[in-house]
Order: sequence, then C-alpha cells, then structure tokens
Amino acid sequence: MTQFATHTMADIPSINGIPLMRADESLTAAELRQRAHVELLRQQAIAEGLLDEDDAIPIQGITSEAASAAIELLIAQSVITPEPDHETCHRFHVANPSKFAIGERVHARHILFAVTPSVDVNALRKRAEAHLIDLRASSKGDVRSFAIAASQLSNCPSGKAGGDLGWLTHVDCAPEFAREVFGKPEVGVLPRLVQSRFGFHVVEVLAREPGHTPDFDQCEGAVKMLLMQQSFATALRQYLQQLAARAAIRHCDLDAAASPLMQ
Repeated sequence: MTQFATHTMADIPSINGIPLMRADESLTAAELRQRAHVELLRQQAIAEGLLDEDDAIPIQGITSEAASAAIELLIAQSVITPEPDHETCHRFHVANPSKFAIGERVHARHILFAVTPSVDVNALRKRAEAHLIDLRASSKGDVRSFAIAASQLSNCPSGKAGGDLGWLTHVDCAPEFAREVFGKPEVGVLPRLVQSRFGFHVVEVLAREPGHTPDFDQCEGAVKMLLMQQSFATALRQYLQQLAARAAIRHCDLDAAASPLMQ
C-alpha cells in the first residue's frame, strides 16, 4: 500500500493518455489500481459503443452517471459466469463447513495501527509488525502485556479497555477482519497482522465458541451464491487483465493484489 506524493505532469499515472489523478493528489497503490481498472472499463465501453466518445474524463476518480451505467452494462455483457450445479455446491459445502457456520463467536482484543491520509503506510506496517513480535514473545509470560500495549498504542477507542472487543460474530466485523479471525482454531496472539480498511491490527483471540454448520439442503442457496461471487471475481480479474494487456499504461502497477473493484 505505497502512497504517491506530488507528481509532475510527466509521471502522472495514465491509461492510454488519460490521467488517473491530479498532480497534487496522494493515493495508495490500491486506490490507484481501482481508478485504473475503472478507466479501462470506461474506455472499453466507449470502444464498444456503449458510451459517448465525449464522456467527461473522471475527476478524482468520480465517473459520470452515463459512464457508470455503461460500465455496468459492459460487465454484464462481457463477464459471464456459469451457475454452479448441485454436485459442485455440495462438494464445496463438505470441504468448507466453517464458511457456513451459524452462531460462531470469538472473544478478541486488538491493537489498531490506523491508516490515515498522511501516514507512511510502509513505516506503519513495520511498526505494527515489531509490536506483534514483541507481544508474541511476551504473551505467555505476562497476561497483562497485551492490555498495556493496547492502552498505549491502539488508535481504537477499545484501547482504553485494553483493546477488548468483547464477544464478536461475523456481522460485527469488517469482512476482511472476519476472514482472518473466524473459522480457524487459533487462540492467543495471531501470528500475523490482520489488515482491514481501518489499518493494521494485532489481534489476540481469548476464546472461541464454534457454532454449528447447517445441513447442505438448508444452505445450498448460500453456497451457490458464494461460488458465483468467487467465479465472478475471477472472471472480472481476467477480463481486466485482457484490457490492460492492450492498453498503454504509465506509472501504474496492475499486477499486484486484486483491486477493491473486484472484492
């Protein structure tokens, strides 16, 4: 998540000559990739006659209403995902029971290193990783160490309570946080940073209640929807890669992690 400082006209990221940002803007790499993907789609919509050639160039990543509608239509026409059959859904349910558990709860506490517009993200990550190592080393010897560190370091209001978040369910958390915490056997300080839209979290799981997994016939619809979402994300990523391969891209790395557009 590198941040970009003030640019000159020569090094402004662009797609086929269309700038993705103003010279005085500061974007993370993920934000820049998202703009690039939207611009690839906007230009393809123009090429396929779904959008007027004189459509306004997005300002600070905001497209026109016509462009948004055209992009939606383009994706619907170009990104085709087959519906998974009954057997495929059943195999996935058997192999991934924790994904459909009901009533799972986790008692956790955390230390949040918040990402703000002016922060050096790489330095913040290194700082969070250093504290994670310290806490993993000390957690067995001093049960108070995590709470003390949270009260001193965390950018979350829970820091006043030693980072304690109480008992959580999936719906209580940001999805990216929930993916790292639920459906796993780990108890104690997690051996990795948890990254969310809010920043970097050092997380300690204090206790777990596993919940239960419904029979397949009770959640077949949810299984099918999840598989279709995964298939769509893969197909959209491949379509964007095809568009990128034909475009003149300057100062923008589209080979990194998936854009928020596809999450």
